[in-house]
Amino acid sequence: MQESEIKFSDLELNEQILSALDGMGFVSPTPIQAASIPLLLEGKDALGKAQTGTGKTAAFSLPLLNKLDLDQRKPQAIILAPTRELAIQVAAEIKNLGKNIRGLKVLEIYGGASIVDQMRALKNGTHIVVGTPGRVQDLINRDRLHLDEVNTFVLDEADEMLNMGFVEDVTAILEHAPASAQRVLFSATMPPMLKKIVERFLRDPAFVDVAGKNHTVDKVEQQFWVVKGIEKDEAMTRILETEETDASIVFVRTRQDTERLAGYLADRGFKVAALHGDIPQSQRERTVDNIKRGVIDILVATDVVARGLDVPRITHVFNYDIPFDVESYIHRIGRTGRAGRKGKAILLVRTNQMRMLRTIERVTKSAMEEIQLPLRDQVAEARLKKLGLELQADTEHASLEKFSELVEKLQTNLEIDAATLAAILLRRQQGKRPLFYVGEDPMTSAIARDKKRRAERREGGRDGGREGGRSYGGETKDWDTYQLQVGRDQGVQVKDIVGALANELGLTKGSIGAIKLAQGHTFVQLPKAMNSETAGKLSKLRIRQKETAAVVCDFDDFRESRGGRRDGGGRRDGGRGQREGGGYRGNREGGGYRGNREGNREGGRDGERRFDRNRGGDNRGNHRGERGHSRRTTAE
Repeated sequence: MQESEIKFSDLELNEQILSALDGMGFVSPTPIQAASIPLLLEGKDALGKAQTGTGKTAAFSLPLLNKLDLDQRKPQAIILAPTRELAIQVAAEIKNLGKNIRGLKVLEIYGGASIVDQMRALKNGTHIVVGTPGRVQDLINRDRLHLDEVNTFVLDEADEMLNMGFVEDVTAILEHAPASAQRVLFSATMPPMLKKIVERFLRDPAFVDVAGKNHTVDKVEQQFWVVKGIEKDEAMTRILETEETDASIVFVRTRQDTERLAGYLADRGFKVAALHGDIPQSQRERTVDNIKRGVIDILVATDVVARGLDVPRITHVFNYDIPFDVESYIHRIGRTGRAGRKGKAILLVRTNQMRMLRTIERVTKSAMEEIQLPLRDQVAEARLKKLGLELQADTEHASLEKFSELVEKLQTNLEIDAATLAAILLRRQQGKRPLFYVGEDPMTSAIARDKKRRAERREGGRDGGREGGRSYGGETKDWDTYQLQVGRDQGVQVKDIVGALANELGLTKGSIGAIKLAQGHTFVQLPKAMNSETAGKLSKLRIRQKETAAVVCDFDDFRESRGGRRDGGGRRDGGRGQREGGGYRGNREGGGYRGNREGNREGGRDGERRFDRNRGGDNRGNHRGERGHSRRTTAE
């Protein structure tokens, strides 16, 4: 889609809004704004498909502000956001866009903040409420938030809201909406559950799709480093010390890793803080304020808490762990390159995650540049250069004369010359960040091995899929990942998935890849090269009398996780993987299918059982039992 040629002044917006836009330097709307604003001003229900960074907040906010009745005390608009941080960010943007509207009241409501203060603010009157579904529903249940005069409901990042388990809250809130209220929904993707909400609550909605154009990707330089030779922790220090950063965010998958990695970096002299969902809201707000003011330079964060985070200082985003899906990746890198600024994103990726990287490139229509990690001698040189600049800045310090006297005294007492004394002080100064290294850098050997492998491949190495694929029974598979709309909530087990695929589709054991069983859905790898008859059967597949509605998706993380749960009989679910007819039994080496323990991601929100033929994912420490015995894997 081409950039819009119309101007905000061409739209039917009032003078207060236009003057605010002009003051901020905004002249022309983005494509999502140009397409959405006229429709929303007409009062039509709308469904917008747009990625982060396309300007969708202003797309729904400007029409809201344009039709406010400032004399009305009860809320006139409810905007639902998946996280506290996004709710805060959306509210802040609305206040900024409406800064010339005298008397405008915008209220953020979310968990982790005082509900008493929020109830008091509602009692005093507000025009627009921006909140998370859980807290909004709580205040409705307490009879403190009244929706009878609401004329617009907005669901922002609706797919993420449903992924986070807010389906019941969102549905209940929309059920309270007055019949005449306008309903607006923005989402990057359209999963089946979201389609049901659209069909139920939106009335003949206008559809706006600008998903193909993402300004975030355009503004961010993207690079990746393939993990090899050294651990990722050391890799992060090398990158942080050699990249010219102002402030940055390092994304990890779990809240435990935020604390661990932040501690590791702090121990090496970086100004860093962790940011995750278990940290109290007040502390999280202080942390964000600290990075804005330059008290800290690095945030180590999980995906959820960083949604909506807008800090002008952030020049770099580092993906320490590859995200679970493309949308999460776009949200991550969207924390930089904002408001016309350029940004940079660097991804650390393991060799068995390259398929996900290629999926990100394909979906975002961008190409990432592969980089080599700086050798440690280069890192030491960067440290010395930085120290030199710091020392240079102190050459005119007023108290240097006193320190010169101390140097002379130390030389006399220790009976050493000035050069030796300086060397001793430098050694103490370096701490855990050496100013020089002795011995070979592990990266040197890793680079040499990589060059050798690439040369062998160029010479025509055809050694059974050593790079880029796995061989099963001598056959290299190229997989598609399908999402089935059945999971543990429907009583489905791994053996049900395997049995249905084998019995109904006629697939052999070598034609079923990794399986990941979750609450309301399942991911399974199936061959790209399925014939039309098998694909037709898959589209009609039912498991436990429930339609699976199988669709291809970009999910690619089948790693196993810590923890587990046994079912009532004490046997791991899927531990035998027995087919209805008794055909699938035993462990993988014996030709059968074994289920894995149920794991929790991000604090146990959505524990998932995994069956993993590929052993894919970011794993450490695989402990394999002997043939015919149980197997246990500890994930990173």
